[in-house]
Amino acid sequence: MTDHTPTGQLRAVKFSRLSKRALLLGLTATQLTTIGIGGLPLMVALYTGTGALYAAVLLAVAMAAALFPVGGRQAISWVPIAGSWAWRTVTGQLDYRARITGRTARPRPAGTLALPGDAAALRQYSDPITGAVLVHDPHAATLTALVPVTHSAFVLLDPGEQQRRVTAWGRVLATVSRSGHIAALQVTERTLPGSGASLADWWQTHGTHDGSFASRTYADLIDRAGPAGEQHATTIALSLDLNAAARTIRAAGGGLRGGATVLRQEVETLTIALRAADLTPGAPYDVGRLAVHLRTAYDPAIGPALERHPTLGRELAAAGPIAVTEIWGSLRADGAHHCVLWISQWPQSQTFPGFLAPLLLSSGVHRTISLAYRPVRPAAAMRELRRRRTGHLSEATQRARMGQTTDATDQAELADVLQQEADLAAGHSLLTTTGLITISANDAERLEHDVATVEQAAIQAGVETRRLWGQQAQAFARTILPN
Repeated sequence: MTDHTPTGQLRAVKFSRLSKRALLLGLTATQLTTIGIGGLPLMVALYTGTGALYAAVLLAVAMAAALFPVGGRQAISWVPIAGSWAWRTVTGQLDYRARITGRTARPRPAGTLALPGDAAALRQYSDPITGAVLVHDPHAATLTALVPVTHSAFVLLDPGEQQRRVTAWGRVLATVSRSGHIAALQVTERTLPGSGASLADWWQTHGTHDGSFASRTYADLIDRAGPAGEQHATTIALSLDLNAAARTIRAAGGGLRGGATVLRQEVETLTIALRAADLTPGAPYDVGRLAVHLRTAYDPAIGPALERHPTLGRELAAAGPIAVTEIWGSLRADGAHHCVLWISQWPQSQTFPGFLAPLLLSSGVHRTISLAYRPVRPAAAMRELRRRRTGHLSEATQRARMGQTTDATDQAELADVLQQEADLAAGHSLLTTTGLITISANDAERLEHDVATVEQAAIQAGVETRRLWGQQAQAFARTILPN
């Protein structure tokens, strides 16, 4: 897009539309395959002269499943989700209970994290140089480091400073994408119940304790407001692609030790870029901080107790939940109920940075917003964009032959593809962004109330959210650590 915004003013941005991946006349490969399978018996019946009625009914069912939406998506799209849910139900994977006592209690393999579901395979590795704990996913072949970040309030800055921060954040993403070794960069912003310990410590250090009326009033207010407050925590998780960085890892010594060396260099590069963007990164998580991160993710209510007692809850082997139960639309872990929403569509009209403020600044709701940026290799990105452009043009030609017109949505998607091709040719990187929102509450009734509150805040932010029915456990694991 051409920038006509005067210097010192906040520039409006526009998000690309999600591709429908249509192959013919707006139909996707799954839809065409479903209709083709449904039409095959009719062709056989017409050839043999028997069973035409039953074949026609089967074709009608296949076309209904392919064309009619259910819950915001085509009915055929629910088949793999329902199949996976049925399989996990039969095999008992919807319920997890930690083995604590009894003959079935077995020690976990050394180095594994005490997490259920898809996260059960995650392992820990301590960097021998920095002491940071790295999370190794043997299935995805990634090695992840977590870096805490503090920052000033973006909404309180003047427009010129906001625009400078946005530009600097773009440079951070470009820096991360440049090496080609990064699988994902995930930004997580969480709200947790506060114990008031940090507020009391600040008052103890910076307050004026002279026994005056003002001093006593402030001390009383802080004492009362602390337990009712909330704390915000921002974390950046950087995942190294062990396959993409295989040659560099071998040069660094090979194995996880070599991977830790390469990831340490990537984290240092990220830290420099963050500081240039006026963000303050902390030291990467060690074992204790990662244990608290995992424990409070599954059970946020334990956060104040762990904050008041800094020596408790620092063992990774005991950081996982005791019990987890997944139902179709939510997840229960220990004493907390969770629901994960997917940001299925970003604002389609021009908007300004900070548009997520209604979500980020909503109070009274314990939620986690996770944005996962995944760099796409330039060659793969160019092939994908060319395929999408060719698909749009061929579909427009087919519509013209049939006397149909191309609607505004298709034209907007083609314009997005052409713009991305131009950006890629100009040397920019292409990243895919996945947004997930996890809402947590103490009971199921409160959870539904908070979900409705977040959905309303999402409407104010101009984004579309969908509840991930039948996929709550997998999505929840992704909000904790990228995989």
